[in-house]
Amino acid sequence: MGEADAVARNSTPSTVETLRDELSALGVEPGMVVLVHSSLGSIGWVCGGPVAVIEALQESVRSYGTLVMPSHSGDLSDPGLWKNPPVPESWWQPIRDTMPAYREAITPTREMGRIAELFRIMPNVVRSSHPQVSFSAWGERAVEIVSNHTLEMSLGEGSPLCRVYDADGYVLLLGVGFDKNTSFHLAEYRAEYATKERVVLGAPVMVDGHRRWKTFTDINYDSDDFAEIGKAFVKSHKQSVRVGRVGAATCHLFRQREAVDFAQKWLHTHRR
Repeated sequence: MGEADAVARNSTPSTVETLRDELSALGVEPGMVVLVHSSLGSIGWVCGGPVAVIEALQESVRSYGTLVMPSHSGDLSDPGLWKNPPVPESWWQPIRDTMPAYREAITPTREMGRIAELFRIMPNVVRSSHPQVSFSAWGERAVEIVSNHTLEMSLGEGSPLCRVYDADGYVLLLGVGFDKNTSFHLAEYRAEYATKERVVLGAPVMVDGHRRWKTFTDINYDSDDFAEIGKAFVKSHKQSVRVGRVGAATCHLFRQREAVDFAQKWLHTHRR
């Protein structure tokens, strides 16, 4: 989306102040733990771009609240599993041997959007240690949320998703749909369904100051039915899911724990 399209989406310019007021009207309050998935383009034209959006979010939860965003880097993965696009098999081992290791401070996000990419390098933001599905956090509980992110079962009980669940935090879908709601992955680990399988993944990491290619086990998580789960969740939780506009974006705010518990039951019943 170009800048002219962004301007056309707004009747008035979005600013830190207007975004903060709209977030407040949606239900974002000081002290909350909020996991944010976002699309700057959906918000429309913002005076200050992603900086303004992040500042509005920080002012909304304040320093005694906590913001969390995905900072995934899925390209740090085994080339033998790449499909979009695939690479020749003769490239696989050279890529495994030479791909730079994940480092929290410098590894960029991949396909997370401009807001999440900027957030990971903002002052006082900390990032978890997983080479593929890290999360970044700011605020009072930031270190607690991102610490001890396990390499194996990366979006399960040892992940920042579970730490948000333990904190009874919220999810804010800021101009994106439930297909982007990573919290449903936590439900995948907890649900029982026939097609769940364990897989072996790989990524380059730093071990005692040296680059190493590490393999680890995970499940074959899948977001193809997340939009369907989200639609059912909103329908069954009309009283607790807050829906509103921030800029030009349609947004959803809800308790993560309610969404994960609902998705766990849904997956057990519907996923084969």
